[in-house]
Amino acid sequence: MVDEYHLVHLSTGDIFRQNIGKKTDLGKKAKEYMDNGKLVPDFITIDMLRKEIKNHSATHGFLFDGFPRTIKQAESLDKLLLNLNQKISMMISIEVSEAELVKRLLKRGEESDRADDQDENIIFNRIAIYKKETEILKSYYENQNKLFSVNGEQSIGNVKEQIFTLINLYKVESKIK
Repeated sequence: MVDEYHLVHLSTGDIFRQNIGKKTDLGKKAKEYMDNGKLVPDFITIDMLRKEIKNHSATHGFLFDGFPRTIKQAESLDKLLLNLNQKISMMISIEVSEAELVKRLLKRGEESDRADDQDENIIFNRIAIYKKETEILKSYYENQNKLFSVNGEQSIGNVKEQIFTLINLYKVESKIK
C-alpha cells in the first residue's frame, strides 16, 4: 500500500520501538506500560505521532497502523490532521477471531522473544482492553461512512487484494463526488 499509493506508513509499534531504542523520555515511559501488557496512554502516543507526522509533511498521505485506539485518540488525530489540511479517508478493520489472534500473538512471541506476546494473560488483557476501548472506533468511523472491514483470516494475498479493491473503489467514488 505504501508503494502503490505513495503513503508514509506510521506504525505506533514501530514508533514506540524507535523511541524505546533511542531511550527518549517518551520511549522510557512507553516501555513501562508495554512491559506490563498495558496500552501506552494517549498523551504519550499522540506526542510521538505528532513528531512523526511533522517529519513527513511532504507526503501524499499516511497509513496509520495500530492507531487510533480510542475515541480520544481519533479526535486528537482528526484535529492534528486538520491543522495539516488532511483528514482520515478510510478506516480498514482487518477482522480476526480471538482464538486466531491469540495463536498469532503467541507465535510472534516465540519468533521475536517479545515478553508481552509470550504470556497469555497479557494477551487476554490486551484483548479485553481492545473490546472496552478500541472496538467502539468502528462506530466512530462508521458514522462518518469511513469504516470498511476485511476478513483477516484469509491468505495474505486475498487480504491485500480486498484492501486494494476498497481503496481503489474509494478513490473512484471520491472523484465522482
